[in-house]
Parts: sequence; structure tokens; C-alpha cells
Amino acid sequence: MILYHASDREIISPDTLHSRIKVDFGKGFYTTPLPEQAAAWCERFLKSGRPGIISKYSFNMDESKKFNTLYFDSYSEHWLSFVLDCRRGIDVSNYDIVAGGVANDRVFNTVELFCDGLISQDEAIKRLQYEKPNYQICFRNQAAINACLCFKGSECR
Repeated sequence: MILYHASDREIISPDTLHSRIKVDFGKGFYTTPLPEQAAAWCERFLKSGRPGIISKYSFNMDESKKFNTLYFDSYSEHWLSFVLDCRRGIDVSNYDIVAGGVANDRVFNTVELFCDGLISQDEAIKRLQYEKPNYQICFRNQAAINACLCFKGSECR
């Protein structure tokens, strides 16, 4: 499987040192198997006048089985709770790899309504079920990155 990472530079040797902390699945190196999603992520760099570069990696799924992995196959109460904890910086889980839906703008609006107490958790989950999830895979430590990802090249947008 090929995974993609959007940035303002080519990332030959991914790491977790340069990642933000309070994001969907916590600090880590974020990828997606969806090239159109990587292209959309590139837009934020292009809009700010920086280059948009998509780095490509082969993903060794056999190696990934050796790591503590959490897969979200849909938006759910567990996904919502996990994302909220990570975005608040209070994630205490020990997952090496986390994969699942992206809290994009539409999804995050629902999450914010829930956080502000304007809708219930049940209503939030109900609304999220109608969103077509984008997909991200977050590698949360260097050992998982080194074992599972192999740089294959990049393209400028």
C-alpha cells in the first residue's frame, strides 16, 4: 500500500519530532492512503505561498502488525473521545499507530458543538455517521515509522 504525506518540503526520513501535539490522534507522523486527500492537505501550504509537496511511502503492513495499533473503522463514541483527548493534549494511550477518520472542518464543527454542550454525544455521533470519512494513519513513535514506512519519492503541487 502507498501512503502520502503533505508538507511544504520533501520528507525523506519522517520523524515525530516535528509534529504538533494537540491534533486528532496526538503527536505523530500523519499519512493517508488517499492521494486526493494529500492533495487537499497541500492546498493549505499553497494558499500561504509555500510549496506543496506530497511525499510517498510504501507501507509494510506485515511489520505494522508488530505494533500496538488502534483502528477506527467509523466515527464512533470511542473515536470522538479519543480525538477530544488528543486535541486537549491529555492522551495517555500507548498506541504506536492510530488509523481512522479525519476531523476535517465539517466533522470538527460537530465536535465543537458537542464540546460546547450544544448537542449531546448521541447527536454528535448521529451527525458524524453521515460524513464520508477521510482517512489518516498516524505513526506515533520512531520505531513504527522506521519499521513500516519506506520513502518512494515526492511530487510538487
